[in-house]
Amino acid sequence: MSDQAILITVVAVLAAMSLVAWAVWAESKRRRARALHERFGPEYAQARQEYGRQAEQELEKRVRRVNRLHLRPLRAEARDEFAVAWRSTQARFVDDPRLAVAEADRLITDVMEARGYPMADFERRAADISVEHPRVVSDYRTAHAIAERSGRSDTTTEDLREAMVHYKAMFQDLLSVGSRELEEVRS
Repeated sequence: MSDQAILITVVAVLAAMSLVAWAVWAESKRRRARALHERFGPEYAQARQEYGRQAEQELEKRVRRVNRLHLRPLRAEARDEFAVAWRSTQARFVDDPRLAVAEADRLITDVMEARGYPMADFERRAADISVEHPRVVSDYRTAHAIAERSGRSDTTTEDLREAMVHYKAMFQDLLSVGSRELEEVRS
């Protein structure tokens, strides 16, 4: 075999190996994106919009960060106390919608804190909560934004009602996670 034939063979083999390596890498990336999309649902699209090509890395970073937390389900007594507080907050809406929304915002924060979430700034809380509650984190963001506008008297009663509906979805999801579900989410 001539030197030229050996060189052509080596180049062809290296090109084929590169093509196979690229295909394996691309398939791995597609699987990773698909798994994150399934896990995070609508939050995946939110992350893609906010972080662009870095979305998968951001979501994986969130998972690693939350896995290091000592999250815990609520004890039955605490869950019952929070449920009573929620009913009281909801009832208050009729007489004072702004106060009810502010209380709902605080109540969500209290539940998250009782579950073991760090109480950093809002965006960090929303990112952390998205790992285990990706289907309702958009409710949390929407409700919180309305609550902030409400503090500036920049909301209608309908806006406040919408915030309460979103907070209720978040609240129910946070209260419903038990120890078995928490372990399934973490594995």
